[in-house]
Amino acid sequence: MANVFSKRPVVITRGKGALVWDINGKEYIDCMGSYGVALLGHSHPKVVKAICQQAATLISCHASLYNEKRTEFLRKLIAIMPPGLNKAFLSNSGAESVECAIKLARKYTGKPEIIAVMGAFHGKTMGALSATWDKKYREPFQPLVPEFKHVQPDNLEKLREAITDKTAAVILEPIRGEGGIRVPPAEYLPGVREICNAHNVLLILDEVQTSFGRTGKLFACEHWSVTPDIMCLAKPFAGGLPIGITVAKEHIMSSLGLGEHTSTFSGSPLVCAAACAAIDVLINDRLADRAAELGGYFKSKLESLQAKHKIVKEVRGLGLMLGMELRYDVRNVIIKTLARGVLILEAGRNVLRFLPPLVIEKEHIDRVIAVLDEVLGEEESERQGSAVSD
Repeated sequence: MANVFSKRPVVITRGKGALVWDINGKEYIDCMGSYGVALLGHSHPKVVKAICQQAATLISCHASLYNEKRTEFLRKLIAIMPPGLNKAFLSNSGAESVECAIKLARKYTGKPEIIAVMGAFHGKTMGALSATWDKKYREPFQPLVPEFKHVQPDNLEKLREAITDKTAAVILEPIRGEGGIRVPPAEYLPGVREICNAHNVLLILDEVQTSFGRTGKLFACEHWSVTPDIMCLAKPFAGGLPIGITVAKEHIMSSLGLGEHTSTFSGSPLVCAAACAAIDVLINDRLADRAAELGGYFKSKLESLQAKHKIVKEVRGLGLMLGMELRYDVRNVIIKTLARGVLILEAGRNVLRFLPPLVIEKEHIDRVIAVLDEVLGEEESERQGSAVSD
């Protein structure tokens, strides 16, 4: 493969629920969840069954032809969406769902400008990258798509000042994921909605990481009773298979004409079958409620570590989308927890990010906390020893 992924020294060969095993048979508790994809856990039996049945029936069917499995998925999807979001374009990734949203906003409004926020992450294709903030992703590929601007996050006045008569849309993550698991103030998202309404600007919410029950609601925007004009979805919606979804209000999505935005793999029957099963599991097993309950438990345990270890600066998040900010770089902690059988993500240089499957058990959380407690203690001792020797 191209050398573009920061590799961890482990070969994963099997997964079940919130656990994965390496090539030597060692067990790990997975708080990475394939970067938020494995919300239902690895190889959920209902998703596996749906994939096998569909693979034996029909794998591919271009969207220029109708397909009943695609129709079934779209009906299930729209049934759980916030009211008014009732037309969808299907693609293959979160970045693709954002690309569609950008094109849709420009086409519907006839305006070019998109406003994003500092610290945002929306993907690495050229349009999504233009909305992404971090210069390490942006600078090697400039010039990017023009007419993007970034404003200070959680600041309604700065957003209001940035809107011009060229502004088509504002794009936001309800909770900034890669930006450090940043939960906005209670008044922020409702304020953004009011500003967009007042200026006739579209609101795009990137819920690629925050949807599908992750935060304790089906969609994170529901915590603030805010409905966007366009929503970007992806990661967990097909139970582990690649999918991207852009959902919009019908009159907005209908501004796209024939051939203006298509994809060869849009609405693959195989992916749609997996997605139908995934939505059924999400709803029938009440996984959003489970995320709220276990997320509260997990967060309280992380906060107990904050009280114990001075290396921990802050714990934040909603549901099972949690972050622990350290006072130092997190790389050593990630490598040491890996060696002890726990997989954890980073969110920037100094934040540990926890995106476990919603089927994780309390006993798994307790084991994660025990490992973290041990590793954080080691890190503090090593840093104290280094300071004394200096």
